[in-house]
Amino acid sequence: MPTKTLQIPTADGRADAFAAFPDHGERHPGVLMYADAFGIRPVLREMARELAEHGYYVLVPNFFYRHGPAPLIELPEHIGEEVRPAVIDRLMPLIEAHTAERVLSDADAYLRFLTTQPEVSAGPVAVTGYCIGGLLAMRTTAAHPGQVAAVAGFHGPVGADGPESHRLLSKLTAQVHLGHAETDMTPEALGELNQALDSAGVDYTSEIYPGTLHGFTMSDTDAFNPAALQRHWDRLLPLLNRTLANS
Repeated sequence: MPTKTLQIPTADGRADAFAAFPDHGERHPGVLMYADAFGIRPVLREMARELAEHGYYVLVPNFFYRHGPAPLIELPEHIGEEVRPAVIDRLMPLIEAHTAERVLSDADAYLRFLTTQPEVSAGPVAVTGYCIGGLLAMRTTAAHPGQVAAVAGFHGPVGADGPESHRLLSKLTAQVHLGHAETDMTPEALGELNQALDSAGVDYTSEIYPGTLHGFTMSDTDAFNPAALQRHWDRLLPLLNRTLANS
């Protein structure tokens, strides 16, 4: 599985990124993958490689590049609950500094870069994201309705913006899957979010993954849930196959 470390030109500099793609000498549909707040690290590289094995060119940008290349802070091999609060405290200022304006400016750059790679086929792309990356994925997709055919967000704060979230949903033309952690989303809140998706006319699936904690896809955290990670693949891969198969 070929991989690359890349530099993406942006309006504010260069974002370091990781890419994985099949070794077939062919062109493949592009997928922009947003990491969680912990950023590009072995578990994210492994997830990108696994997705690439299914026939996709997967680009994972360091969306905190303005503060330095990944890893921005030293992370333990396993991000257990005993260290998680301290890590989050260090990351929170970076999260707060990543404004909606920056998100959209960077999304333009990421998609422009992705679609011009020689290994990426013409046609629509998909966007996926984890934790805060799920929110970035949704914002990216809403801003590029003609270009993004599918979006998936997992244990992300989608809907957290209240009325602003509903305005975001109204701009979506892509097919959507949202996989929520049980600790992030009550059934009542899920009903409200899904009603907003219905009202916006979005083609979507949105569900709470049973027995899950925030971060359930990440094998280097205490929240990791193997069954939920498999459920994530079982939802994501058919979504991409439906929307990108002819690219």
